[in-house]
Amino acid sequence: MLPAICVMQPHCVNCSTFKSVKLLSPSYGKYRNRVAKDCQKLDFPHRAVREHPLKCVRKVSEESHALKALATPDLSVVKTSENVATYRFWMEIGGQLKVLIIKKNNKYVFRVEVEPSKNFKEQAELIMLWSIFRGDSTNFLPLDFQPPRADSKYNTVETPFVKDSVGRLSIELDFETSLAPFYVSMLLKPNSGSTIRSHRKENFVVPVGFFSGRPFPLGLSFSDDGYTNFSLLSRSAENVVLCLYTDRKGEKPALELDLDPHVNKTGDIWHASLDCSTFASYGYRCRTESESKMRHVLLDPYAKVLEDFGLGLPRKCLGQLCKEPTFDWSGEDRPTIPMEKLIVYRLNVARFTKDKSSKLLSGVGGSFYGVSEKLQHFKDLGVNAILLEPVFPFDKQKGPYFPWHFFSPANSYGLSGDSKAISNSMKEMVKKSHANGIEVFLEVVFARTAEDAALREIDNPSYYHVKAGEDFKSRNMLNCNYPIVQQIILESLRHWVVEYHIDGFCFVDASFLMKGYHGELLSRPPLVEAIAFDPILSKVKIIADSSDPHNMDVKEIMFPHWNRWGEMNEKFCFDVRNFLRGQGPISNLATRLCGSGDKFLHGRGPAFSLNYITRNSGLTLVDLVSFSSSNLESELSWNCGEEGATNKTIVLETRLKQIRNFLFILFVSLGVPVLNMGDECGQSCAGSPDYTDRKPLDWNALSSGFGIQVTQFISFLSSLKIRRSDLLQNQNFLKEDNIEWQGPDQSPPGWDDPSCKFLAMNLKVQTESSQLIPGSLDAGGDLFFAFNSSDNPEKVILPPLVTGTWVRLVDTALPYPGFFSADGVPLEAGQATYDMQSHSCILFESHNL
Repeated sequence: MLPAICVMQPHCVNCSTFKSVKLLSPSYGKYRNRVAKDCQKLDFPHRAVREHPLKCVRKVSEESHALKALATPDLSVVKTSENVATYRFWMEIGGQLKVLIIKKNNKYVFRVEVEPSKNFKEQAELIMLWSIFRGDSTNFLPLDFQPPRADSKYNTVETPFVKDSVGRLSIELDFETSLAPFYVSMLLKPNSGSTIRSHRKENFVVPVGFFSGRPFPLGLSFSDDGYTNFSLLSRSAENVVLCLYTDRKGEKPALELDLDPHVNKTGDIWHASLDCSTFASYGYRCRTESESKMRHVLLDPYAKVLEDFGLGLPRKCLGQLCKEPTFDWSGEDRPTIPMEKLIVYRLNVARFTKDKSSKLLSGVGGSFYGVSEKLQHFKDLGVNAILLEPVFPFDKQKGPYFPWHFFSPANSYGLSGDSKAISNSMKEMVKKSHANGIEVFLEVVFARTAEDAALREIDNPSYYHVKAGEDFKSRNMLNCNYPIVQQIILESLRHWVVEYHIDGFCFVDASFLMKGYHGELLSRPPLVEAIAFDPILSKVKIIADSSDPHNMDVKEIMFPHWNRWGEMNEKFCFDVRNFLRGQGPISNLATRLCGSGDKFLHGRGPAFSLNYITRNSGLTLVDLVSFSSSNLESELSWNCGEEGATNKTIVLETRLKQIRNFLFILFVSLGVPVLNMGDECGQSCAGSPDYTDRKPLDWNALSSGFGIQVTQFISFLSSLKIRRSDLLQNQNFLKEDNIEWQGPDQSPPGWDDPSCKFLAMNLKVQTESSQLIPGSLDAGGDLFFAFNSSDNPEKVILPPLVTGTWVRLVDTALPYPGFFSADGVPLEAGQATYDMQSHSCILFESHNL
């Protein structure tokens, strides 16, 4: 808030700078000069009734008295109430000019008083020369009682001062509120001598119908008296024009108001307050040192509800002059699932139900509503959290990882172009998800923006890295750790938590959150720390993802976590892919199975590791086992013997085993499994790793033989992970006493043998939880896993049991449906070995039968 008295400095702008187009109503409202005989007396503080009536006004040509508009002298503003404002100006001859503006009875009463100094000689007649204008100081508004002369662009009114009862020279004018907002530009003319201006030789300019406003909060805020406060942060803007629109077409502003940097600016924040009841939307024009012209009307970066006029293009978007739409959250029960209990499914809102095979009504596919209609699919898979690819408005050419706004969902994800309806449809999706025990996370991109994001023209040097080395070339990288950028990111995240009840965020390209102003790597980046300890954000899941979906680039970094940040575990992806194609030491696989202690041991635990095999860039799961050409070396894929499509049974069988192996290792490893949309039904991009080649989900494929067995297997693995949460869903790492490693013949594993492609692991239950209930699967005992990535079968010797027997739950080499079983298949009495096929995984559980 501004203080009660705030001193403002003078302002003078070359009129040629502002050539804004005006679209004004034909009726500008009425105004009248108040004459004492017929005026209603107003109760001004310490004001006596005027003794003499005003002389009739004269309208004179502006040719003899050219007003330099927007020349605001030194003044102070004392705001005594919401509807009263007082302005004081120093005059060049000494003394002060006082202007009092009161809103009363649908009029603005404009009172001007001269407070002379000792050096000010009383004049027999003093006249005020004045005219009114709006945003463009070269276009003065015509006054109704007399049309402007044809040979003059605008006219000035002459109004004489009179003395009131205490001897002060004063004038009162009335203006209809329908005329506001506008500026009054004034100068004084004595009966002899030259005109009187401010001590800086500038005109007196006073706003009517809008106030200075307040700098916080940024964006829009609304007061109880019906006024709307506008606040825009820009360090580099020399001039800012507030553009207001009355219709939904957004072609031309109905009103443009120049914001005076000495009245409507505090620090680096531009602000104004006015009654916006007749306007529908708004934007800004900004002129900076690098831009000589105000080319575009720019979207407010803090706008919460957008008006989209051009298919999601930022140049065609404005902020709506309305509050955030209300939503009924009553009856909502947020799941608040512990991190270690999560099973996540990543999806793109549009691609998830856009295909006709989703069998949704026309227009529903590809929307938030479409996701709401398919919640049963997540429940069938055992998923309890969905991770949405970025839903912010984005560059249509480059995709959702190039956003141009941070506070609203993209209109393309709604059933209509109405931003309020789209906002509520997303909230409804979240509420329904929560009712089904499913949390909702958002992928967010704060590392970069679209090329033509409004932030670039509003304040490019503050928001973006401008000189920061190779990593930042032509990438529109945000300067995330600069205070004003940090502020907008934090406020955006809080907005999504408070207004949309989002349960967590995954920060894509998170390595750039650690960059300083010059591109240097910060050991303690302020933004990352602020998110970790923010009183709102610290209560939701926060996940760092250092990969770049478009460049398919992953940066190896030590991400500072303050025991709060989880991470997408790219090492898990690489090591599991390497093992199953027969490369890499088996110690790498062991590390991933046990929760990636090399990344999460110090201060965190396996619950902070979000494990994945595939993602929305790179090869899909089917393509990962079908393509391995030279241009796919970075994918660490293996085609199982033949590139691309094939009819060879041995190749197809190996591919199917490999898909099962990937899913099996994903779910039995400590950490949070992350599934990728389409992998459950064999979605393929014909070997293309590009994000742009991803296709909408084919719901028909879920009914295919492949889709049925894979979705059932995922459902089984989800149930297993939950049922055996004592060993597979831990906040902490397992103790060494609970893990026993071995080779196929119970010999020690070949840790130092690069050719070794087999690893077995026996997970032992804690002593206090090892009491088995006869015939019960819910209280299962030890778990025995074996992984064979070689081309040869192995005879595996299972560990001896004191009581009970081993029951086979999984063998990925067996045909469907026998390759997994919730009830289990017991080993025959006395059997101690198991024949394990090549390229397969097995799981046994000890039971008392």
